[in-house]
Amino acid sequence: MQRRQFIGAAAASALSVGRLLGANERVRVGLIGCGGRGTFVAQEMAKVPNVEFVAACDVYEPNAAAAREWFGPACRTHGDFREVLDRKDVDVVLIATPDHWHAIPTVLACAVGKDVYVEKPLAHNVREGRAIVEAARKHQRIVQVGTQHRSAEHYREVARIIQTGELGRVHFVRMWNYMNLSPDGIGKAADSDAPTGLDWDFYLGPAPRVPFNKNRFLNRFRWFWDYAGGLMTDWGTHRLDSMHQVMGVDAPLAVSASGGRFALNDGAETPDVLQVTYEYPNLVLSYECCMLNGFGTGGRTAGKSYYRARGKDDRPHGEAFYGTNGTLFSDRVGFEIFPELELAKGRGGVAAGFRMKRKDVAAKDATDLHVKNFIDCVRSRQKPVADVEIGHRSTIAAHLGNIAYRTGRKLRWDSAKEEFIGDGKANELLSRKARKPWDLI
Repeated sequence: MQRRQFIGAAAASALSVGRLLGANERVRVGLIGCGGRGTFVAQEMAKVPNVEFVAACDVYEPNAAAAREWFGPACRTHGDFREVLDRKDVDVVLIATPDHWHAIPTVLACAVGKDVYVEKPLAHNVREGRAIVEAARKHQRIVQVGTQHRSAEHYREVARIIQTGELGRVHFVRMWNYMNLSPDGIGKAADSDAPTGLDWDFYLGPAPRVPFNKNRFLNRFRWFWDYAGGLMTDWGTHRLDSMHQVMGVDAPLAVSASGGRFALNDGAETPDVLQVTYEYPNLVLSYECCMLNGFGTGGRTAGKSYYRARGKDDRPHGEAFYGTNGTLFSDRVGFEIFPELELAKGRGGVAAGFRMKRKDVAAKDATDLHVKNFIDCVRSRQKPVADVEIGHRSTIAAHLGNIAYRTGRKLRWDSAKEEFIGDGKANELLSRKARKPWDLI
């Protein structure tokens, strides 16, 4: 079906497909993208009362079949997401495809009256993200982005501590994601025939046509620019979203970056070391990712658990907010405050105490709360905690880091126009030339 035909049909059928749900009415869900993250989120969503999965869709048939096995016989499998959107018994869709397939199903789902939970990053590029926001607003759809930190109580408490001034004045934030994949990374693989049950051309979709290579498939896709943006858009989107929430900002003024694919002996493209400096109003942010070392940084509390830590001393993921009264370290499973010393006046810099109290708060991943918030908003028609505009702006910040790295220049950002100031080459990287017939956005 051609672009105008499909979108026209979608818009025409929106009123007949979309329906208002009562507070206790069953919500019927279609899963689009049945890999590890998709099935995990779906299983959490299925625990919400009166939620039922009736469709499992994947271009790789074994993944769809495995999802159906879990959901039960009432769930039908599909290889084409458009079949799911055509079903009148599907109220909402959960999209957990590779990044390059987030935008088209989300935009078309909105057009046919379905609400959407879409995994982060919101889109493959900035222009696709804005198209999703516009579709959600035009068709009055609930779209929740899978940045589940927004549903975590401990991040709300971190935001309160900082925004009330309890930590003092904060003008520098540092964030990091570390892992050690040396020396071979994802390895090298020769092109080959696609495995049985995979529609490789459909998997590529709007991305360029290339021969099948296992390193471009399943959980390795994110290391190639055609499909994703490496650690910067993967885990970096979570970090940036939390910083936006905590500091009460949503767009940088300028960005610069340094890095490279220095040491991993594999066929991937995205950097194995990347450092990005963002300038926000009254704030400097340093984001770094490293795939050559798993230690990370930051203070630690004896006996405390840290997200994905593998040793007693490492802290591979997190955020650090440096205030005049103390430093607050946070991650997905809690936060800590390390207070600054209070120096006694006239005593040669002798410490007289601390400027605030030491604090240690344990928490847990909030995916379960995040999917419940989405279902609650499907019923109430209220904006979810990670509304599509919020997710779009956090994803933009991650894209800007990659674009600064790829251009090798410091870039100034106009957040109102969503374009770089005076840099046409950088602006070209805000979108992509999609492969037909998927040039819908």
